[in-house]
Amino acid sequence: MADEKILIVDDVETNRFTLRDIIIGLGYTPILTEHGEQALKVVERVPISLIISDVAMPVMDGYEFCTRIKENPSTRHIPVIFISAYDDPKDIVKGFEVNGEDYITKPFIPEVVKARVQLHLKVAESNRKLQDMNRKLHTSVEEQMKQNETERQNVLYALLRVLQETPCYDKEEMERLSYNCHMLAAALQLSGNYGDRVSDLFIQSLEIAAPLCDLGNVGIPTDIVIKFPALHEEEAEIYRNHPIIGADILGDLNKNSSYNDFLKMSISLARSHHENWDGSGYPDGLKGEEIPLEAQIVAIVRRFGRVVKRLPDGSMDLEAAWEQMDPLIGIAYNPEIYEILKMIAKQLR
Repeated sequence: MADEKILIVDDVETNRFTLRDIIIGLGYTPILTEHGEQALKVVERVPISLIISDVAMPVMDGYEFCTRIKENPSTRHIPVIFISAYDDPKDIVKGFEVNGEDYITKPFIPEVVKARVQLHLKVAESNRKLQDMNRKLHTSVEEQMKQNETERQNVLYALLRVLQETPCYDKEEMERLSYNCHMLAAALQLSGNYGDRVSDLFIQSLEIAAPLCDLGNVGIPTDIVIKFPALHEEEAEIYRNHPIIGADILGDLNKNSSYNDFLKMSISLARSHHENWDGSGYPDGLKGEEIPLEAQIVAIVRRFGRVVKRLPDGSMDLEAAWEQMDPLIGIAYNPEIYEILKMIAKQLR
């Protein structure tokens, strides 16, 4: 390609002119310099496609010049071919150690120089095309991931709309649940024991998925859902199936979609939000840290929302809430998460 500019670095005028004629014969544009320092200034101003450099030069030799070129992120992609009278194997090896692409010994054969120049220009062009393809692919993958995230959220929102049609669904309560779960998870993110488990995506997913914890109510008779928690034992046994029903609904969706990671939280929330810290919950009798963190958060936040009293001025009677919740520390709730909840309670709704 005629627009390729080849930088020639050699302190011997005869060599420069000979190399200049070779480059012109190939149809490229030669730029002549006498040493490395001069050549660096050229590279700063002119887009160079390839460099042909001598090794033994005044001011700055070829090895140092090549090192400077390769250390600079904006020029490291430029191929460097050494042409030198130094033909000792150690000198040749050093040329490659400073990341030169090739090494031709003098006296050089013009046909060899032509072949090497064309070879490395083709390699450089291939690398540029590969980098462009990688950038385009990266952009495409990012766009696809964003689209998938939107679709994942839309699926959960659609299920939430289904849940809103069930009896006893309280929209205001669920909005508070989402907000308060977000706030507690964000506080846990800053804590020593939970910071590595709570990512920004975890918080975002939890905020969306929290209201789906009772999705399984769609499979429970309406009269039982309405009576909860005042159920006799037979009704209570039926009601205790709703975590499994909800998890199964989400699990079926998970099998037939690409949303596996995203829906995983929703499934664990639906199944485990009635588990207790001491193992007395249902449906699986999970204990302690066996209970998914997201389920622990939803359980404690939901209980807080149901026992806290709203005062006429809009504030919350926190002491009354703690009186009801404190006896359940270590029984229903993780003590550490409970203490963090109390620390941020004034920020909750």
